[in-house]
Amino acid sequence: MPARIEQLSRPRPNLLQFPDRRSLYWLDEIPTRSKKTTTAFELTPRLEQLAQSKESSRFIEESRRSPEWMISAAALKACPSERVCSLALPRMPDGWQPERPLLAALSVAVKNAKPSPRICQLAQPKRVKTLLTYCSVDSSTQTISAPITPSSSRILQLASPKQVHAQHSLARPVSWPVPDHVLKAVAGERLQKLARPKTRQALFEGYDPYRVSPAARAATASPRLLELSLPLPRKCKGQ
Repeated sequence: MPARIEQLSRPRPNLLQFPDRRSLYWLDEIPTRSKKTTTAFELTPRLEQLAQSKESSRFIEESRRSPEWMISAAALKACPSERVCSLALPRMPDGWQPERPLLAALSVAVKNAKPSPRICQLAQPKRVKTLLTYCSVDSSTQTISAPITPSSSRILQLASPKQVHAQHSLARPVSWPVPDHVLKAVAGERLQKLARPKTRQALFEGYDPYRVSPAARAATASPRLLELSLPLPRKCKGQ
């Protein structure tokens, strides 16, 4: 037991100070080169078996030797039947019709046809009633009827446009002349004092935003402020 303790109490050797590492490149003498000293490798039967190339299966058929092959005489002299020709045609969708020619030939009967009075009447453009005059146009007589008069005074009142208020003032122009007395006006001391921005210390200079001034502490709310501070009646459930 004391020998084990003594062994563990010894300090570890400093390998950086006295390197004692074995290496393949740290040799006392350079080995001599010889042609006879070669490494001989011996393979096991299993490695020799795995090194053999894989044989093709006996069920695989060889592909054509060339992309061109000879066609038999019977295939050259064969004639397709009507059934084969019908199956060779592409399948058309249901209801498909061939395209009509761009310029269809007109028959003599179509060229010599004369329209009837009904067709001439239907060929006339449709007359649209105007909303401003409330008049109707008859395509046969080409006469304009009299404007329609309202039936009651209430309709006339509602149809009249909205009048502008007497105190209505039009929009001012973008630029307008400034009076001379405004140009020559001089601000007083009170206006100059009110125009100056309010100075306030920063937070790092000792400013406390939560401090209440003594005047605000001694202030008394007016009846109007007390009235405005009351909640709405719909939110007061206990009253």
